[in-house]
Amino acid sequence: MADQNTVRDEIIDELLGNTKSAEDLFGQEGLLKNLTKRLMERLLEAEMTNHLGYMKHAAEGKNTGNSRNGKTKKTVKTGNGNVEILVPRDRESEFSPVLIGKRQSRLAGLDDNILSLYAKGMTVRDIQAHLLEIYGTEISADLISTITDAVLEDVKAWRCRPLDDIYPITFIDGFVAKCRLDGRVENRTVYVVFGINMDGEKDVLGLYLGAAEGAKFWLSVLTEIKNRGVKDIFILCADGLKGLPEAVEATFPQTTFQTCVVHMVRHSLNYVPYTEKKAVAADLKKIYHSDTVELAEQALDDFEITWGEKYGAIVKSWRQNWEKIIPFLSFPKDIRTVIYTTNIIESLNKTLRKSVKNRGQFSTEDGLMKVLYLAIKGISKKWTFPVRDWKQALNQFSILFADRFPSKFLS
Repeated sequence: MADQNTVRDEIIDELLGNTKSAEDLFGQEGLLKNLTKRLMERLLEAEMTNHLGYMKHAAEGKNTGNSRNGKTKKTVKTGNGNVEILVPRDRESEFSPVLIGKRQSRLAGLDDNILSLYAKGMTVRDIQAHLLEIYGTEISADLISTITDAVLEDVKAWRCRPLDDIYPITFIDGFVAKCRLDGRVENRTVYVVFGINMDGEKDVLGLYLGAAEGAKFWLSVLTEIKNRGVKDIFILCADGLKGLPEAVEATFPQTTFQTCVVHMVRHSLNYVPYTEKKAVAADLKKIYHSDTVELAEQALDDFEITWGEKYGAIVKSWRQNWEKIIPFLSFPKDIRTVIYTTNIIESLNKTLRKSVKNRGQFSTEDGLMKVLYLAIKGISKKWTFPVRDWKQALNQFSILFADRFPSKFLS
């Protein structure tokens, strides 16, 4: 191992040579760009050798019917700026390099960089300026648009992809994006359907641009999800979205609908001045942290005795929504902490909001979905582990939903 490290250091020393500054290393004529050029040309020569079947100047190449035929200059856009390379040719014009195709002028890595910047909310002009400033690579706005538009086919395939049979817990939440549709700028809500599958893995099931909430809209969303393969949802968690409970009843009649308790608390505290928010929030917490439904009802009665005269609207709201608030209290505490709040999806939505914030407005739904899809791809790379304590929750689901629980997941 020591000898290998010594060899590596010697190679590095030789490569660095007389470089004395960052400009010598990373500049427009620096070592990194020259090294990129040399490596690309070496790879292209190796590809030509593989294509012809013999090394350059080798005797076995005589009278084979094809041979090397000089080189052509080509400028390639890379993550290190524009690099001019020499591409080998063959006499029969049959050589088609894999590294950089005949009509290709940029490396795939550059496309990845552009898509990553686009997913982070940068506009086409922002990306253009960034690449020029950092890498010295001049790329037209049309080319950037072409690269990002190529994602649309992936977006369409992703939005229509088959889904799992069962998602034990599913969340629905939304956020607002500015869209210029039908000739005017307006706020439109993007609804995110987010599921946790039987393996405890997170998955965005779909994105939907809502014109208006209502049972008809939600029926179309849930029917599409069902048509894509979802046969059952144990628990569906959402904030008070108009018409959603009725649509859930129509499409997944066995699903338990759970109102987001955190949203209920936030809505309630809107009625309370700052000086009393802490005390009111503490008494509301006694309700949803109760061990049983009966104790929760008692805590609500106590809340009414203490605050009912002053904040009757809060008591009225909780009593009207009671049947949608309390379902989570029927579950063990390990499951409650996952289902009584939509915080898990709000964290995702925070990232998605950030991706669209700098865009100003979107002229088409495709443009909006393109940005969100790329953002989701970036986020999902971090979803490498199941949700916390999932095995224990799954065992409890197997008892609570015994008649619907697939046997292959039984431990």
